[in-house]
Amino acid sequence: MTSISFRDLCKADLDAVLNIERRAYPLPWSQKMLETSLGKDDCFGVERAGVLIGYAFVSYVLDEAHLLNICIDPAYARKGFGRKLLQYTVSKAIQKQANVFFLEVRESNRQAIDLYFSEGFNEVGVRPNYYPAAQGKENAVLMTLELSVDLQV
Repeated sequence: MTSISFRDLCKADLDAVLNIERRAYPLPWSQKMLETSLGKDDCFGVERAGVLIGYAFVSYVLDEAHLLNICIDPAYARKGFGRKLLQYTVSKAIQKQANVFFLEVRESNRQAIDLYFSEGFNEVGVRPNYYPAAQGKENAVLMTLELSVDLQV
C-alpha cells in the first residue's frame, strides 16, 4: 500500500470532503451536515501523496465513541485505506479513554459490515428505517467494539 498519513480536518476541508461524499454515496450528507460536523466532532482525514482520499467523523458522549461517518473516495476504495482509517479512529477513541465504539451501517452494505466484523465489532441490533433510501428507508445494523487501553490497533 502506498504511504498514507492522517490529520485532523477543519472547515477549510469542507469542499474536498463534500466532493468525496458526493462521489461515494447516492444519498450523501448535505453540505450543512458536513460543515456542522467539521466544526464540532473529531474529524480525521487520510491523505495519499498530499491528497485527501477519505475522512471519518466521531462524536463522544461520556465514555462512548460514535462513528458518524466514514468514507473513502471511490477512486481509492478496496485498497485497504478504509481499514487503516477505521483503525486510526479506534486508536483515537482509546486515547480519549472511550470504553465502547459504536456505529450504524446500512444493512445492504455487506462489504462494510464484513470489514467491521474483521476488526472485532459485534452486531448488537438493528435500527429500523434509519437511513433514507431511493425507495423509502433502509435499516441500519448497529455494531459495537468494546475498547481497552490494551487493545492493539
